[in-house]
Amino acid sequence: MPIAVGTKAPDFNLKSKTATGLADVKLSDNFGKKNTVLLFFPLAFTGVCTQEMCDVTSGLNSYTDLNADVIGVSVDSPFAQEAWAQKEKIGIRLASDLNKKTATDYATLLPDLMGLGAVSARAAFVIDKRGVVQYSEQTPTPKELPNFNAIRDTLAKLK
Repeated sequence: MPIAVGTKAPDFNLKSKTATGLADVKLSDNFGKKNTVLLFFPLAFTGVCTQEMCDVTSGLNSYTDLNADVIGVSVDSPFAQEAWAQKEKIGIRLASDLNKKTATDYATLLPDLMGLGAVSARAAFVIDKRGVVQYSEQTPTPKELPNFNAIRDTLAKLK
């Protein structure tokens, strides 16, 4: 079970690959400014993960209009995430949880996926400007997408 609604969201400092090098991605950078949609996904370069990130990218304005920053998190390296984002034209910020600490903190770490080792489950969190979880969902299987209508409904109430 992922961390519950009403819980103080664990802060993190992950790495993202940008055109100028590696950059820090900290949840707390959004505190007091905007809400955060945190999307955990198992692995880059896989079908369902690509569909999810491309769908979110194509609807990114709807999240921006709701004063939300979207961050995708996986256990892939920031370099693999960048190559995937360029190939698939993914426009959301991707953050590398290579050491799996953030997935562990959010209680989304699957111990073994198809013999590939530990990866994050597919999960979604809406975290308000104060750093409190307002929406929490882990899909029953990695093949299922989060309820994006419920995510946007939650954001609309926080705006």
